[in-house]
Amino acid sequence: MHILSKRLNYFTKAELLLWGLSVVLILLSFLAFDRENFLTLTASLIGVTSLIFNAKGNPFGQLLMVIFSALYGIISFSFGYYGEMITYLGMTAPMAVFALISWIRNPYNHNKAEVKVNRLNNREIHILILLTVAVTLIFYFVLKAFNTANLELSTLSVTTSFVAAYLTFRRSIFFAAAYAANDIILIALWVIATFSNVTYLSVVICFVLFLVNDIYGFINWTKMRKRQEQIT
Repeated sequence: MHILSKRLNYFTKAELLLWGLSVVLILLSFLAFDRENFLTLTASLIGVTSLIFNAKGNPFGQLLMVIFSALYGIISFSFGYYGEMITYLGMTAPMAVFALISWIRNPYNHNKAEVKVNRLNNREIHILILLTVAVTLIFYFVLKAFNTANLELSTLSVTTSFVAAYLTFRRSIFFAAAYAANDIILIALWVIATFSNVTYLSVVICFVLFLVNDIYGFINWTKMRKRQEQIT
């Protein structure tokens, strides 16, 4: 009974409310603007669920992110957003696997449901900057060769996705902030897509909800780091 009660209380009421509202709004947007692309609906529901687990520092969130990345890559391909497809299938999904392993191997105080928050040193920050510049330049020309729609925004999406994926792997609190920046770019990309197909409005709403969840994730990880460092 004690174990059951503990599991039921794992999420706070605010977290359950955030997740519940996100699910309801995703379902309503699907019914209002789509009703056909169940793959998009499935990806959205898995994605928003992964974010609430990620906000808690739970490795299960990274497992869900691997699944979401695969589905989102397929959705992006259908609209010709090859940058998004390549990014999520070739970078975000593999990095989520590495992040999953990293989070499992670095539990906080032997608690498998909470990862130990890490701080990046100056050397690693410099390395991240150099890698980000290199990835951005490489992907720009790759995406240009594929005649990717909205090349500049798609390239910027790759940049923010790489930074977010790297910071997730390194267990930095700023991973959620990087994903929030990526959400803003994705909202812009799919708003443009909506002009040609209104059904993509459900994807826009999905990423708006992702943005809210990622902002919460950053806030919660900031609290987690403060709590962990005070105890240690």
